[in-house]
Amino acid sequence: MKKSRLLILFLVLLSNSALLWAQTEPEEIKQEVNKFQDFFFESLKQKGIENYDKAIVALEQCLKIEPENATIHFELGKNYLALKDYKNAYTSFEHAAKIDPTNKWFWVGMYDVNYAAKDFNGAIYVINKLIPFDSKFKEDLTSLYMNTNQYDKAWALINELNETSGKSDRREAYKMQILSQGKYQNAEIENLIGQIKANPKEESNYISLIFLYSKNNETNKVLETARKLELAIPTSEWAQVSLFKTYLENKDGAKAVIAMNMALASSKIDSKIKHRVLNEFLIFVNSNPQFTPDLEKAIGYFDNDPDVNVAKEVGKFYQTKKQWSSAVSYYELANKKGSDVDIETNLLLLQAYTETKQFEKLAKNATEMIDVFPTQPQFYYYAGLGSNQLAQYKKAKEILEMGLDYLVDDLSLETNFNIQLGEAYNGLGDAKKKDFYFSKANQLLKK
Repeated sequence: MKKSRLLILFLVLLSNSALLWAQTEPEEIKQEVNKFQDFFFESLKQKGIENYDKAIVALEQCLKIEPENATIHFELGKNYLALKDYKNAYTSFEHAAKIDPTNKWFWVGMYDVNYAAKDFNGAIYVINKLIPFDSKFKEDLTSLYMNTNQYDKAWALINELNETSGKSDRREAYKMQILSQGKYQNAEIENLIGQIKANPKEESNYISLIFLYSKNNETNKVLETARKLELAIPTSEWAQVSLFKTYLENKDGAKAVIAMNMALASSKIDSKIKHRVLNEFLIFVNSNPQFTPDLEKAIGYFDNDPDVNVAKEVGKFYQTKKQWSSAVSYYELANKKGSDVDIETNLLLLQAYTETKQFEKLAKNATEMIDVFPTQPQFYYYAGLGSNQLAQYKKAKEILEMGLDYLVDDLSLETNFNIQLGEAYNGLGDAKKKDFYFSKANQLLKK
């Protein structure tokens, strides 16, 4: 379509030239007109088959006849650009624009050369000439400011376009890039607060403000903004964070669960806030154990969390409360959900098995861990402890003696090893070795 319009433009200009000549010297000019047209159409033919050099030769012949024909200079620019001869291309487009500065396409040609040559500063000059033709060129100007690191100008233009044209994904990405510089964050926070006051039903402003507060670890301000969002747009996913807290404060567990699940399922809410929601629900469940199944379901939302094994952290919470049975459940869940075998999780689980006197599980799991981590002395200790409690004294002795080989600079663990070896030899009826290891344990306890 664009090419058709340009061809019509060329023909009109050519016919106008022919008419002018016809009015002055009809017979003599006729031959020049025919030559001009022949050269011009020859240039179009050569350009069409990508013989740009020949097209340029034909156009230069046209210029000998009409040196100030803007269309010919424009065509020359296009052929030079196709050859990546950016200097001559720009000169040709510039000449055309000087002859007829009202023709948008001549300026577009200059802009195309700047962009192809990555002369972004030159492109800024040209794009400012194009904006009066079409304000949509401001979008290009935004990109040029970003490419030349003129963030102040880009920032101002982005905000202007957001006001006049609405937000766009590209401009929002540019904003995130600018905000990474740090110094612009306070200005954007003030801008967003103003936008929220002016347009309280525009959810994106609340979410952008929440993002900035979250990035700065200003959690209270995140929740305060979520509360405002909840009042303005109760159906918002972010509003569920505020509603969740309100329901917990009112001890309305059923509604809190609904709001929590919506928040945890949302892709808009960042993981730090989701972890805080889960932690608050965990504290609530500790006093309201009837919601334990909902807690287990909530943990499932974090299955793909690359940073935190949430089930393990819940187990630790119960361990600090000395609620060992609950700790066991969540450590076992953590092992099921973890993609790799985690030493810490398994040591915590073995301690929880010890506290709950699940000695068969203790001995079995500790022995399996020895196969996976053969140089970790803690697993030998727990395997020996479990075997002793199951009256498997010979097995306990053998495991504990092997584990001593891997024990280095751990006074507490060494003491426990000697106690368990004393128990094993006691069970085997070897009083001498029993006394030896108990005596050694006593000595270590005095250190």
